[in-house]
Amino acid sequence: MNTSAAFLPADLPQTAPLQGPRSQTPVWVLLRGLSRESGHWGVFPDHLLRELRELQPAARLLMLDLPGTGTLRGQASPTQVSAIVDACRGELRGHGVGGRVSLVGMSLGAAVLTDWANRHPDEVEVGVLINPSLRPFSELFRKSRPFNYLGLLLLSLSRFSARMREERVLSLTTRLTPHQAVIDRWLELQRQHPLGVRNTARQLIASMRYRASRTRPAAPMLLLCSKADGLVDWRCSQAISRAWGAPLRLHTRAGHDLPLDDPQWVARAVAEWLRDRSIQGVGPGEWH
Repeated sequence: MNTSAAFLPADLPQTAPLQGPRSQTPVWVLLRGLSRESGHWGVFPDHLLRELRELQPAARLLMLDLPGTGTLRGQASPTQVSAIVDACRGELRGHGVGGRVSLVGMSLGAAVLTDWANRHPDEVEVGVLINPSLRPFSELFRKSRPFNYLGLLLLSLSRFSARMREERVLSLTTRLTPHQAVIDRWLELQRQHPLGVRNTARQLIASMRYRASRTRPAAPMLLLCSKADGLVDWRCSQAISRAWGAPLRLHTRAGHDLPLDDPQWVARAVAEWLRDRSIQGVGPGEWH
């Protein structure tokens, strides 16, 4: 891959502009988490696209690498979430994408999604937040995860072999995924796009600095979280759900990397939410 984003399916033109405030071609943008690139989504995009196509036959996915990761590893990752958002918006323009998009963000990607929806409400159709850790909602629960993201940073500083580091990251972030199923792919991603300690630290700083609004974004939001998440307390999602009046779906066994642990469950949850909104006659941009 020689671009900073990947479209699915491949037969759709990457540069076709989407005209108007709400395009006839729904575009879903996937935003990954701390120190992970678009290749770490695994098979989840395929499951999501399959479910979306049942409701939105022309839907396509765009997986963005955050600055400093993947094909953008040569860039310095901003230490402010707002600057990451601005970079992602620039990437969309570079791919000829205009009009509203639907966003799926996991972990740090959820913070990017939230800031994007708050500062640029005319650009976001809907949002799906996966295992978010957003201040001020997370502040009551941080003590229960004392090493959370710091553990990932320490791993990047360690002298473990690449395989051992990636296996330890898997142990921290997953509960249901057999390591042998993905570890070789992760090692290949690390070989192709090595992530430096500096950018990992800068992403961590951006994540810790970000503070979301208690007022819900204009775009409707769905929250998905894992009760067995070892990095982020699931009650953070519960607090966001209560503050915003956003629906919450809870997985009881998956780890932090919910789309890797159970991609089918996540894809179905998104599709069921969209289907319910349609059945209830909820229009675009309407919460309920």
